[in-house]
Amino acid sequence: MIQAVFIDRDGTIGGGSEVEYPGDFTLFNNALLSIERLKKAGIKVLSFTNQPGIAKGIASAIDFERELLGFGFDDVYLCPHDPNHGCECRKPSPGMLREAARHHHLDLSKCVVIGDRWTDLLAAQEAGCYKILVKTGSGMDAFEKYRNSKYYGEWADVTPDAIAEDFVSAVEWIINKGAKDGYLTKREIKTK
Repeated sequence: MIQAVFIDRDGTIGGGSEVEYPGDFTLFNNALLSIERLKKAGIKVLSFTNQPGIAKGIASAIDFERELLGFGFDDVYLCPHDPNHGCECRKPSPGMLREAARHHHLDLSKCVVIGDRWTDLLAAQEAGCYKILVKTGSGMDAFEKYRNSKYYGEWADVTPDAIAEDFVSAVEWIINKGAKDGYLTKREIKTK
């Protein structure tokens, strides 16, 4: 059984390829319904997001936490640091995933990460989670680089377990493959 789904924010459940701050952020159609579907299936819904604007004083962690909890997330994991800070939580580090696993007593091999950037998938792979790339936000660019190149820099060894058109499709895949059958099969890749 899938225990939890870690979901990136910007470009995955709404917004675009750049950060949109609380108050300006708009969810994609049916994102709230998809979050609710995961919860009804008994799956924890956890955020998994880098937000360097916090370190710059543009927004606060509380602003992001309120927003994400208001969307129905069960818990919020975010990295507030600048990319040059050298922290253990910033993706592609699996720090947020490991922290959540300790806090919620999760087996990360029974968890899924949904994101639009290769850094999301890198963190998932290092933690042993299933990886779903969505083609929204920066996802189409990441997908094209993955599809058209044998080598994608240091990330060449990362293969998504699924590629979805959007967040709703990713949740559908999880519900159909994970909740229904009780597990997901790694390396089952959808490419359209």
